[in-house]
Amino acid sequence: MKKKINELLNTGMNKGLSWTTIASEKLLLAIIGISTCIASAIYLYEMLIEQRIELADLFMLFIYAEILAMVGAFYSTNRIPVTLPIIVAITALCRLIIMQTKDMDGMMVMWEAGAILVLAVAAYVMSLKDKLSLEKLKDDK
Repeated sequence: MKKKINELLNTGMNKGLSWTTIASEKLLLAIIGISTCIASAIYLYEMLIEQRIELADLFMLFIYAEILAMVGAFYSTNRIPVTLPIIVAITALCRLIIMQTKDMDGMMVMWEAGAILVLAVAAYVMSLKDKLSLEKLKDDK
């Protein structure tokens, strides 16, 4: 165990971080992953009981899947790509619009759609930045 912690401390990304910080981060991400699995199982169970699946339900399941993808991405690369939380936010806003469009003021729907557009542009810009960073890493080798 101590050897594994030392390996984590000696990696370039975790250099300077305390082993308690690394362990806490891993523990919290494990709790988030387990909680997400439990929440999605409960949500699926409720859909089964109601015997009805709506578009908002599918968006909610997609949000759960994206959260699990973020946890998995962190465990495999020790970093969370910025685009994943942006995609979760876009999905959450789409779900909100679908669930509340009948009761909402038209202008509020336009503001939420504008927020989705801003997030989509941000995700696109961040994906370009990631591509440029990867190309720079290839050129450095």
